Amino acid sequence: MLDQALAEPRSTSVLEHTDGFVRGRVSIVLPAFNEEANITQTISKVREQFEAICTDCEIVVVDDGSRDGTWAAVENLGEKNTHIIGHPRNQGKGYSLKRGFYHATGEIAFMVDSDMEVWPQDLRAFFAALESADIVIGSKRHSNSRVRTPTIRKFLSLGFNMLEHLLIGVKVSDTQVGVKAARSGALYTILPSLAVKRYAFDAELLAVATLFGFRIKELPVDIDLKASFSGKQVARMLLDLLGIAYRLRVKKWYQRNFIRMRSTYKPLITLERTAAIHRNLSNK
Repeated sequence: MLDQALAEPRSTSVLEHTDGFVRGRVSIVLPAFNEEANITQTISKVREQFEAICTDCEIVVVDDGSRDGTWAAVENLGEKNTHIIGHPRNQGKGYSLKRGFYHATGEIAFMVDSDMEVWPQDLRAFFAALESADIVIGSKRHSNSRVRTPTIRKFLSLGFNMLEHLLIGVKVSDTQVGVKAARSGALYTILPSLAVKRYAFDAELLAVATLFGFRIKELPVDIDLKASFSGKQVARMLLDLLGIAYRLRVKKWYQRNFIRMRSTYKPLITLERTAAIHRNLSNK
């Protein structure tokens, strides 16, 4: 996969596809809300970092109901491989990421926060990890991560992660870091089952990925977070987490939803993978 991403660019008339996505292309999804002052700098940095190791990249900016000039700032760039989509009202980071992933055309998809407060220590390592994993996530608890963040935020993050382990069975050390990469075929299988629109979207994504048997790997990141969570944000995250637990443990909603959609989405996953997921769900 990394070799394909590093290969010489090909004519659009001979692009090859894997599971319906352009082979070797990397799609970077940037959710943005009122980022007029920063979005052009963010796009420039993202493009510089990715194009240093990739030959075929696209950036998908998702304007989450911004009330400033975020949309115009992106459009004015006039970059061929930078696209912007959006919705009129603020719907939340999770909703925006889901829409962005549905517009991604690359075989590999990244999500990166528009404020750029989190960045991989080694971007190339994320590509290498996807050779043996379906999803690669940044983790502030990785032994090699460099983390600068308010103490209260560290405490709340640790408590939230403990609840995730207890309530929804997520086995990773950190779900909330805003840098993740995935095989788009895996995302295409997971996304239809996701219901959370805001802060706990990452937790739901990884809970469903774990349930479906996808392979997840954690890598170090550099984090410089200045803001903490508001009481409203914390309460909303807890409510979303309880909702995920209810759908997972009580209603078995995710399990039933996958079985219902299996025939619809079968072309994008192999029969072997479908059978493996089905066996995993039967054991839950």
